[in-house]
This record gives sequence, C-alpha cells and structure tokens, in this order.
Amino acid sequence: MYSSAVSRALCTPEEPILKNFNPKASIPYGVTIKHVQAAMKEFTEFLGFIDTQLHGKGMSRFEEMLMPANFSSIVGEFVTASIPKHCKTIVKNNYHNGHPDMLPVGKYKDDSAQHAGSDGIEVKASRYLKGWQGHNAEDAWLMVFVFQAGRPSDATKKINPCQFKFLAVYGALLSKSDWKFDGRKGESRRTITATVTPSGYKKMANNWIYRAPCLAESKLDLVAVNGDE
Repeated sequence: MYSSAVSRALCTPEEPILKNFNPKASIPYGVTIKHVQAAMKEFTEFLGFIDTQLHGKGMSRFEEMLMPANFSSIVGEFVTASIPKHCKTIVKNNYHNGHPDMLPVGKYKDDSAQHAGSDGIEVKASRYLKGWQGHNAEDAWLMVFVFQAGRPSDATKKINPCQFKFLAVYGALLSKSDWKFDGRKGESRRTITATVTPSGYKKMANNWIYRAPCLAESKLDLVAVNGDE
C-alpha cells in the first residue's frame, strides 16, 4: 500500500513546460507550440482536479476507472476542443465523427465538415510511441499526443501506479501510403483500423512538437510498442 502523501502526489499530473517544445516544429493553420502547450496544460489541470476529488472520496483515479481506449479518446477530444480556444485560426469540426478533427476557421459552413480530407488537423492520443492507429487511411495532417497513465488492470497485474504526463507530441502531413490496413484475426470482431507505417512515423518524428525529458534520457522514443490505446 502507498502512503496517503504518495497516493495524493499521483493525482497531480506533470505539467508540460515550454522549454521542452520544439521551436522549429511546423504546424499548419496558425497553430503554434504555445497553443499546443496551453491545451495540454489545461488537460493536466482538469485531470488533476478530478483525481484529487476522487482521492478525497477514497476512489480510484479517473484513468484507472476507464477502459484504456476510452481514456485515450477523452485525452484526444479534450485537446481538440482546447486548442481552438487559444488559436483563433482553427476550429473544432462540429460534424459528428467528422474528419479531420479541427478545421480552418470560417472555411466550412457552421465549421462542420463530414470529410475535409487533408484540409485541417486530425488529433490522436495514445499511450504508445509508435504503431498509432486510426480509421481514416488517407492524406491528412496528423497530430499525436503520447502520454503515460494508469490503467484499470494495474492493481491486478501488480504494476506500480504512475503519474499522468505527456511524453511526446508528433505531427506531420501523411499520405495514404503512410498507412497500412490491419485486418481481423480468427473470429475477432474488432473494428478494422489502419496503422501508421515507418515512413509515416519518420515524418512525424522529424517534426516533433514536444518531448518530455525522460525520452531523451531513456531513449523511449526508439521503442515500438503495440496494444490497446
């Protein structure tokens, strides 16, 4: 068992610091590293508030309650909604499940587009440093937010709980050839997805937007991992 002080500390996510962002990163539609940092900081503040309240009630942290894929979706949705608050040249796509997630401001009626192709920014959040998956294998500017967080299975697997923090943000314009479709195996009913190929990963890694200090120290970004988001 962990002490109350340690458990409470785990409820405070690590805040992304501007010095760990890449000033040379190229992001379209007027988005800057300061806009991205502001959105990430808002999420860590949101999660810290929720987890602290849950801890006070003797409950598990938010990220330990949800299925891993659901929590990743929340991270991505939060950032997608937050970046336009700080950047006035881009908006959240108001079309339900529209692609991409963010659009150039004022270009589409009601800021809504079912399919705008490469005209905008698609957002993905993942626990993994490679092998990112999506449902739209096409030309698109993709931004991936990589993070570490607890899981519901940590206790049963006797895995030490970890503090939430963003590990990296990568982004680049990918072409359809930078995706590879993943089929189903056996009697699996999983949704068919596509995975970013090594060529796509190279484009995104070369245009890294944020990297936590631990990546450089442990070379974590050189490790390819696959699994539930």
